[in-house]
Amino acid sequence: MRVTFLGTGTSQGIPVIGCSCSVCTSTDDRDRRLRTSAAVEKDGKVIVIDVGPDFRQQMLTNHIGRIDAVLITHEHNDHVTGLDDIRPYNFMQSMKIPVYGLGRVLENIESRFPYIFDKDPYPGAPGVMTHIVKADHPFKISTGIEVIPVPVMHGDLPIIGYRIDSFAYITDASYISESSKKILRNLDILVLNALRYKKHHSHFNFDEAIEMAQLIGAQKTYFTHISHEMETYEAILQKCPSGIYPAYDGLTLEI
Repeated sequence: MRVTFLGTGTSQGIPVIGCSCSVCTSTDDRDRRLRTSAAVEKDGKVIVIDVGPDFRQQMLTNHIGRIDAVLITHEHNDHVTGLDDIRPYNFMQSMKIPVYGLGRVLENIESRFPYIFDKDPYPGAPGVMTHIVKADHPFKISTGIEVIPVPVMHGDLPIIGYRIDSFAYITDASYISESSKKILRNLDILVLNALRYKKHHSHFNFDEAIEMAQLIGAQKTYFTHISHEMETYEAILQKCPSGIYPAYDGLTLEI
């Protein structure tokens, strides 16, 4: 199984418009972060987690030629607003693309993109098949790959991460329950959000993410959803304990 980080930034990305801080002006490519997303390749199939506003650019940059399923963590803009750009995959694969998410999330997507879900859709509109995910029920996507939802809290909003085999992906979390920690046992790779050094009401900060990563105990943990309020990639890396790393756009892991 291969995991590619398509984006590792927050809702504003890095560089932030109009900002001249040391992170936004860094010449290190690892400090340029598109909105958070990942691609999982398993058994010749490609699963994309979240389709934010940088989706088109991410697909082109990473040469992703097919998509077999999309998993949505939650309905915020930086995770869903690129859905329209799924159209080329409809044309290339001659199929609707399965999209999985909580019922509330799928309803929100339908309200944002009504032309996709019209009974008589506009010619050339994106084609998707939505599938409701229940937070406490593992499911198999259309390719037969088993996915385990991982319920977490994003401030007051219930959202989900996903586990596939020994890999788990969690973004935008501020709380993980004991029952969800049990789902995350015996991982090779954990992806976890770490927004900034200061505390935040709806995202783990750096220290909280480290504490949670150590409690979960994956072989390796990679931080994502990183803002310019952190430091440069190299500075963050120096502050990470053994086995914990900041991810960066384009990083690929073999599991």
